[in-house]
Amino acid sequence: MGQQPGSLEVMALMSGARTLCRACGGELAVTFADLGMQPPANAFLPPAADLQQEKRYPLRARVCGSCLLVQVDFDVPPRELFSNYAYFSSYSDDWLAHARRFSSMARERFALHAESLVVELGSNDGYLLKEFLAAGIPVLGIDPSDTVAAAAERIGVATLVEFFSAQLAARLAGEGRKADLIVGNNVLAHVPEVNDFVAGIARLLKPAGTVTIEFPHLLTLIEHAAFDTIYHEHFSYISLYAIERVFRLQGLQIYDVEELPTHGGSLRIFATHTSRALEESAALRSVRAAEGRAGLADLDTYRRFPERVAACRSALCEFLAHARSAGQVVAAYGAAAKGNTLLNFCGVTADDISMVADRNPHKQSKLLPGSHIPVVSPEELTRHQPDFVLILPWNLRTEIMRQLGGIRDWGGRFLTAVPTVRCYE
Repeated sequence: MGQQPGSLEVMALMSGARTLCRACGGELAVTFADLGMQPPANAFLPPAADLQQEKRYPLRARVCGSCLLVQVDFDVPPRELFSNYAYFSSYSDDWLAHARRFSSMARERFALHAESLVVELGSNDGYLLKEFLAAGIPVLGIDPSDTVAAAAERIGVATLVEFFSAQLAARLAGEGRKADLIVGNNVLAHVPEVNDFVAGIARLLKPAGTVTIEFPHLLTLIEHAAFDTIYHEHFSYISLYAIERVFRLQGLQIYDVEELPTHGGSLRIFATHTSRALEESAALRSVRAAEGRAGLADLDTYRRFPERVAACRSALCEFLAHARSAGQVVAAYGAAAKGNTLLNFCGVTADDISMVADRNPHKQSKLLPGSHIPVVSPEELTRHQPDFVLILPWNLRTEIMRQLGGIRDWGGRFLTAVPTVRCYE
């Protein structure tokens, strides 16, 4: 048993609890996944840290009985999550290629030029905006993390170190900095006050402008039992069904959508001011229909999900116990947030997984939050020649297997754990 929280900790937990929907104010009626008490997924620890002082918070996703937005029911203060952020987009080759493709498409589709302005919300280390900048298109990044913003500034991407809000949008609009294109890739889920965020988009967007938002699709999360994508940084888990209502309330119309393979299955929505009354695309109608067939408007769909989460945990724990009894060494690759959710929910420690390798030097020589598994370089993992390498960011499995192809030279094998344990030769 761990230490019981003191009175100040209890007050902090109470202050972060939510009982009503962050979008519509409805009752959070159904538990979608209860993953226990966990530290923030990117709160890496130095080796000399006092592990007894590590903060843990409830990690539980619930469903609004009115608008069916899936959301965590406890908010960790955003400054604690994002002020010293360890995730840098530029360390994934596949994600960089995705950014280049988007930039090329957007420049042509929206006829962007030297007098346009592209604003990215959650711009990270400038991985995307540098593509527009290289084409002579003015850009502005907005990101609350000073660590990633500093990296963006070093490559010439002007970045405001602030949380995006309706108030900030009004300030920028008053300065004459309205956007022709607003981009938000994997940022909407990170927003605790979703209505204020979308209201800010409406204020910042030019009358004929477009906003594109990418987010992991709740439909694929459910289909693949990808509960590991639930963590404190992700306040919401988004379906088209739920997010269309939020956009409509702020005077924005979603008129098109693309289905993407990123993050195991994502949507990219295209929205503009409702006053433009654009025709809806066939793709948008198709996704609406797919969500309807999958039961995303039915609360019973969400009630069935916890059984699949429990089955995933059982499979991984059984595999690791068998490997230990057989004297086999298991390491992991990719110190990703989703991996930390998985490991902590399953109670995995350094006794089960010896190390996790990651290309990001900002994570190396630290300990994973909760499990306290040491983070090493890929070269260090290769030197130890483990029997198995568990790929934690399973959405990057192909890229990682390519990078670590030498594992086969010593007879090692790759595996993933979601939705169940699967080995790859």
